[in-house]
Amino acid sequence: MFSGIIATVGRITEINPRQDGTPTVRLTVEAGLLKLDDVAQGDSIACNGVCLTVVGQHGNAFFVDVSPETLSCTVGLAAPGPINLEKALRLADRLGGHLVSGHVDGVGEVLRFDPVGDNRLLEIRAPQALAKYIARKGSITVNGVSLTTNTVDQADFSINLIPHTLEATTLGTLHAGDKVNLEIDLIARYVERMLTPSAVD
Repeated sequence: MFSGIIATVGRITEINPRQDGTPTVRLTVEAGLLKLDDVAQGDSIACNGVCLTVVGQHGNAFFVDVSPETLSCTVGLAAPGPINLEKALRLADRLGGHLVSGHVDGVGEVLRFDPVGDNRLLEIRAPQALAKYIARKGSITVNGVSLTTNTVDQADFSINLIPHTLEATTLGTLHAGDKVNLEIDLIARYVERMLTPSAVD
C-alpha cells in the first residue's frame, strides 16, 4: 500500500529485455533523493503510480521487471524519462494522502493544464467506466500522486495543483493531450461491491 505522497522524482534510464526469453522488460530507475538503504529485493516501489517489485539494486539505482500486460494498460514506463517514486507504507507511517494500492484502473487524458495564479488547473477525462467512481471533493491518484477533485462532469474532472505539487512531482510538466495513470479511491470500489446485490448473494 502507498499514500500517494511522492517522495521524489526519479528517472528511468534504461529499458532492456529480460535475458530469459520472456517478453518482460527490465527497467533501471535512478532513485533521485529516494533513499534505498532500507529497500530490499522483493520490496515494492510505486513508479508513476504503478506498484513494481524491486529485483535488484546498484548504487543509487534499482531494477524492476515490467510485463507486457502492465505496459499495455499504463503510461510512463515504456521509455526513459522522469517518474514519480514512493516506497510502500509501513504501518507506523503517517497517511498524508489516501490509501493507494498501486494498481492502475485506467489511463486518462489531460484536457487542460492552465495557470491560475501560482497554481494550475488540471482537467482530465477518465475512461467512461471509471466515471461513477469519481466524486467531487473525493480522492483520486494521478501518476501516483494523491489529489482531491474540485469538479466532476461525467468522466471529466478538475484538480487544483499547488506550487509544491508542481515542483515535487512530474505533474508540473503536463500538457493537454498527455496520458496519465489513474487509480480510483479504494473506498469507492468496496462501496459499489456492497451495494451490488448480485456481488454478495
